[in-house]
Amino acid sequence: MNNALHASAKKYMLRYGGDVFPNLFKSAKGTIVIDDTGREILDFTSGQMCATIGHNHPAIVNAVNEAGKKAFHMFSGMIPEDVARLAEKVATEWMPPSLSKSIFINTGSESNEVALRIAKMYTGGYEVLAVGGSWHGVTGTASSVSFASDRKGYGVPPPGVFILPEPNMYRPYIPELPPEESALRSLEIGLKMFDMASTGRGAAIIVEPVISAGGVLIPPKSYMQALRKAADDRGMLLIFDEAQTAFGRIGKKTGSELFGIIPDIMTLSKTMGGGLPLAAVVTTPEIEEDIHQKGFSFYTSHVSDPLLATVGLAVLDTIKNEKLIEKANVTGAYLRKQLLQLQEKYECIGEVRGEGLLLGVELVQDRQSRLAHHRLGELTTKKCFELGLSMNIRRRPERGSVWRIAPPLTVSNQEIDQAITILDRALDESLKAL
Repeated sequence: MNNALHASAKKYMLRYGGDVFPNLFKSAKGTIVIDDTGREILDFTSGQMCATIGHNHPAIVNAVNEAGKKAFHMFSGMIPEDVARLAEKVATEWMPPSLSKSIFINTGSESNEVALRIAKMYTGGYEVLAVGGSWHGVTGTASSVSFASDRKGYGVPPPGVFILPEPNMYRPYIPELPPEESALRSLEIGLKMFDMASTGRGAAIIVEPVISAGGVLIPPKSYMQALRKAADDRGMLLIFDEAQTAFGRIGKKTGSELFGIIPDIMTLSKTMGGGLPLAAVVTTPEIEEDIHQKGFSFYTSHVSDPLLATVGLAVLDTIKNEKLIEKANVTGAYLRKQLLQLQEKYECIGEVRGEGLLLGVELVQDRQSRLAHHRLGELTTKKCFELGLSMNIRRRPERGSVWRIAPPLTVSNQEIDQAITILDRALDESLKAL
């Protein structure tokens, strides 16, 4: 451990929120990250769901080296060959047929800024409906439609943002109704409130197919169908934020495929760059032509960067060549089975849910009341890290206490067994400590 470097980090770095670990980190490979003491830690967050194919996959390393022989960056108006190749691959191999026009930028926040700019220019409106528990980014407009994070202290947000109740099937807003019916009734009420407040200038409905930061909530298909109809009825565009759900993590190419519903715009990020900052927005030729004629611009210093396109091609080829979508289903089922066995052992596990290798485990005080057990979530997450497992937990009072479990798609059954052993011990020791 370099104590001087630790001191420099504390002295010179702005603290940007979230969980901060006590040590610095030296390297990462596959499912393992290594801190500055040499300790190996299983990363069951995939570096915040970004390292889809594992940290520093050889294909990514080779792609970076290959880009170094050609170009890392060019003038934004010069379209590199690999950007054209990536646009073709995304359109022809991964998207629904109607979504074929892409722009490649850097982050998930940026992709949602692009999507909302497109929707506002195309419709001429400015009002946006977003779903509770959502996380779409931290930049201006993206943060205004994010409801799973802190919203206080950042000034006046853009006008025209409205919230819809999220479809929580475990803890429905109208508990007297069956969960799916509660979700649909809550949506109906949310839409009626929007219609009463609207100035008639609707632009978009934005939603994550799996509401991850809200607690890995899986909407019923009927809810997503109702959102599609709500957008159509109001002349608004439907945006799917697929930062976490695209490119195999949920055992499908996209959340659009999972639900059988095609949005007007899809945003892509985390899972596309394999750990490098690559994002994209994909829409229809009709929408693209309309906004182009109106003068649409999102011209940044790093739009269409060749380095990131080369990496994106490598990530998508690796998912296909290593059959990682199929693996996400098989390995995800194995992980789910192990978690369900833990649920049988521990009353505090209220529910195990999710798709593929994006799973949520809800911790409760007891299964009858379903009251969130925030203290247990805090203790077990800390204990897991001490034992060599990095976990991500949502513990906001209104969102429950939910582990988000999302290892790389390349995770092995042996690594899953190791993680389950740690989870078991962490729960046992934390419950005894309460």
